Parts: sequence; structure tokens; C-alpha cells
Amino acid sequence: MRSKLVLLLALVMGIITTFLFFKYMQQFNAEKVSTTHTVSVVVAKEEIQNNEKITADKLEVVNIPKKNVLPETIKTTEQAVGKTATSMIAKGEPILTHRLVSEKEETIYVSRKVREDYRAVSVGANFNQSVSNLMEPEDEVDVIYSRGNKLQGTVVSVILLEKARVLAVGRKILTPDDKKEPYAEYSSVTLELKPQDALKLVNASEQGNIHFILHKRPVIKEDNASSHNH
Repeated sequence: MRSKLVLLLALVMGIITTFLFFKYMQQFNAEKVSTTHTVSVVVAKEEIQNNEKITADKLEVVNIPKKNVLPETIKTTEQAVGKTATSMIAKGEPILTHRLVSEKEETIYVSRKVREDYRAVSVGANFNQSVSNLMEPEDEVDVIYSRGNKLQGTVVSVILLEKARVLAVGRKILTPDDKKEPYAEYSSVTLELKPQDALKLVNASEQGNIHFILHKRPVIKEDNASSHNH
């Protein structure tokens, strides 16, 4: 009788052990499947600045879980190289299609260059006011406002705005580094300003004269990278 009880207990323990082992294998296989469901995506190898032209050395391909991949995520570096970032992209951040703009789009739409909370505003500028037509898109300028009477010697000049970003000169919106557009004289300048500063600029241009002071153009990272490669 005792031997039958032991045999029965052994049989029950065997069934329990088999059941637990089966459940464990199910869970193990499920975890294995979930870890293998990854997708290759393109991320920033290092920080990419707003309006920076993207080069291959700024990108890398990594595998991430499929469930974390957004529909706009770029899967190959070819989709990003040569395009311009419309905002800062942090190191390791996946590259999304709506964060990039092509050169063709930049040429057509100056509105794509305007940052959030800013506005594009144009004012007239003659040869002297525009630093002899030497201002270019992506330059930074100070705006001087002058008002008064030259003959009476009552002209007063003040710095109205500092380090304003030039979006376009005339209808030219590409930077001179692109070398796509020949030099052309222009009679208007488009700046990127906060709405209140845009209002100040328009009022100043209506009430007096404005001149632009050109800042030194920052060294472009892309140029530095290419120079190291040669």
C-alpha cells in the first residue's frame, strides 16, 4: 500500500514538473521571439545642429525593438545624407523624415527654414544698407536704425536688433556654400525674428533708415570634417 502511494506521488510530481517545464519553455521562447523582432534604423552618431547639412559620418545604423519604431523613422542612411536638419537632433536620436528637408525644398520654401515661434519679415535694402550686397542667407546681422535730419545735424542712430538670422537676400535662400546660384544684386533682405522684433523692424523702416552690420560667419562643421579627411 505504501509503495503504491509513493508511486502515485512520484507520478503526480512528474506531471507537475513536466507542466512547469512546459510553461518555462513557452515563456523563454516568447522572450526570445520578442528580442529578435528588431528593426534597423538610422540614428544620429553625434549631435546634429539645426540647419546643418547631414553627412554620412554623422549617422549610424542600429537595431531597436520593432514596437518602438515610428512610421516616420528612416531606415537607410541614403535617405538622410545631403539633407538639412530642420531642428537639433540629439546623439542617438532616430532620424525622422519630418525633421529633414531636401535642398530642392529649401530652394522653394523659405517658410521651411523658419524656426518655431519666429517669423520671416522682409525690408528694403539698397546697395550700401546691405553691406554692398555682400550679405548671404544664414549670415547674422545687427540692424541699425537712424532717424533725424542730416542738414540740421540731428541724425540719431541706435542698434535696433542684434544677431538676427538672414533667411534670404532678394529671392536667394541658398547659402553661398552650395555654389548653386550665381551672384545677383538684390534690394530686399528677409530676416528671421520674433514677432515683436519684426514689428520693431517694420516700424523703423517706415519711420527712418536702417542699415545692416554683418557678423563673422561661424565655421561650418561640415567643412571642418571634410578638411580633416584630406
